[in-house]
Amino acid sequence: MAHKSASPDQAAGRTSYGWALVVDDHPLFCDALELTLKSVAEFTAVKTADCLEKALTLLQGAEPPSLVILDLNLPDVNGLDGLIRLKRQTEKTPVIIVSSMTDNAIISGAIVAGAAGFVPKHSPRAVFKEAIDCIERGEVYEPAGYVESSTSSQRDETVSRLSSLTNQQARILELICEGKLNKQIAFDLTIAETTVKAHVTAIMRKLGVQSRTQAVLVAQYARFESVLPSAE
Repeated sequence: MAHKSASPDQAAGRTSYGWALVVDDHPLFCDALELTLKSVAEFTAVKTADCLEKALTLLQGAEPPSLVILDLNLPDVNGLDGLIRLKRQTEKTPVIIVSSMTDNAIISGAIVAGAAGFVPKHSPRAVFKEAIDCIERGEVYEPAGYVESSTSSQRDETVSRLSSLTNQQARILELICEGKLNKQIAFDLTIAETTVKAHVTAIMRKLGVQSRTQAVLVAQYARFESVLPSAE
């Protein structure tokens, strides 16, 4: 199996020390992952969260975890949104996606969005150890059978652009998607309207678009329907 070189933030954080975070809304699977992590690496603790907001709350003000295990299908996120938001808050922590959806397009999108690895949800314990060892070597773990598609370049470029937004820019884009005007966004975020305008300009530049409507359309690429292959 081929492995790609990881970026510095993906390679940072040794999984044999510190604590790990499991984000999954199925209690039994959370328990199984907790036992798996404790058996394959020496974590000081393994914490769990059943939704993204709880995970982000656990991360606030805490020492960054050595590893995060994230399910893409959570009750409070849609598609790759959760991974992108998680990476913004804890960018130096490697994140392994664990999912029952193993289409090549989803795996590719997750890696472009910053995942350090992708493990199919029902993999044996040995696969998790292999993934963790791979990440500690500074590589990105790709599951057996994954084949990178040359046709996904435009989609992956879009995901990469979305991942480049700062936390504030991402929040403003969310509010734009809700149909709010600059004045309303300024009120919601308690910032000056001129600051909002500057952020909107930066957002459009990063996304390579010319209008707010186009920015909203690009934002939809972080959802599952954009990374799943279209039916033919």
